[in-house]
Amino acid sequence: MLYDIKIYGADSLRNISTPVEEINNEIREILENMVETMHEVKGVGLAAPQVGINKRMFVIDVGDGVVRKVINPEILELSDEVETCEEGCLSIPGVYKGVKRSTHVKIKYQNEKGEEIIEEGDGLLGRAFQHEYDHLDAILFVDKVSPIAKRMISKKLQLLKKESSKN
Repeated sequence: MLYDIKIYGADSLRNISTPVEEINNEIREILENMVETMHEVKGVGLAAPQVGINKRMFVIDVGDGVVRKVINPEILELSDEVETCEEGCLSIPGVYKGVKRSTHVKIKYQNEKGEEIIEEGDGLLGRAFQHEYDHLDAILFVDKVSPIAKRMISKKLQLLKKESSKN
C-alpha cells in the first residue's frame, strides 16, 4: 500500500516521534508500505513522520543492495569531520540546499525482527541516517541550511505550507 507523503507544513513533520513499544505485524506492515512508497517516488529514505506516523522508525535504500528498516535508532557516534552536500527531502519537493553533516556516523537500532543492529555509515548512507534520524526529532533539512539559503527558499516553503494546509 502506498502512503501519501506529508508536505512541509504538515503537523506530523513538527512533532517529536515516540518509541516503538512492540515490533509486531502492524509495525512490519507499516515499514513494508514505507519501503514501497519510498521506491515508488525514487527516494533514498523515508521516515514515519513523513507518512503521518509519529513513531521512531524509518527506511533507507541507498542502492547498496540493502533495504534498511530502522526502528528506535540511537546515534552512538558522529565524526568531528563535517562536509556540506546538497540535500533534498520528499516532504519538501523541489528544494535542494547544502547541509553540513558529519562525514561518519555510528548508529544502533532494531530491525523488523527485533534484532539489535549496530552499523556505521559514511557517504550517502551516513548522510541518510542523519537526515532520517532528524525527522524523528521534528528537524527538517531546511532547519540546518545557512540563513542566506533559508531566505532564498522562504517563498517556496511558504507556498508548500499553504498547499499543505489545504490537505
